Amino acid sequence: MQLTRRDAAAALAALGSGGAVALGARQWQRDSEDPEEADLASDGAVRDAMVAVAEVVYPSEVEGIGEFVEGFLAGRLDREGHGDGLRRAVANLDELGRAWYDDPVAELPPADRDALLRETGADGVDEAPDGSAAERIRYYVVNDLLLALYASPTGGELVGIENPQGHPGGLESYQRGPNG
Repeated sequence: MQLTRRDAAAALAALGSGGAVALGARQWQRDSEDPEEADLASDGAVRDAMVAVAEVVYPSEVEGIGEFVEGFLAGRLDREGHGDGLRRAVANLDELGRAWYDDPVAELPPADRDALLRETGADGVDEAPDGSAAERIRYYVVNDLLLALYASPTGGELVGIENPQGHPGGLESYQRGPNG
């Protein structure tokens, strides 16, 4: 199942994020960024980490992950408050990756990325934007990725959501029954 930038824009629109317009405008910078706070990851590091995590969190039949995640992040990183929370959560995840596996999450093999997420507790903890590192990783990293996937029309099909919230299916979907 191929995800596209159009799916990312649709997911942002479903969430009411004005960042859908930013899809074509955002330039991913890695070395020239200087976050105001030392505990914030750069936008490039966030992009790399989120793509790496999506590769282990998303179902194996999903393709086009990099383009999709990058498109979705264009709207999320620019969102006041949410962007810094996301940057901080990725910085925490990368710090744990370096401490436990000697590399940031984006440089780990898929099995180690999965293990890192489980070892942080992000797979079972309740999400909280202002909570512990595990709760922030769950809220900003794991939940954002899952929300992006399942709010998109293509991702919604994976779990049988024909018309994700904000995406009417047109007259055809209303004329047939739920099983057809």
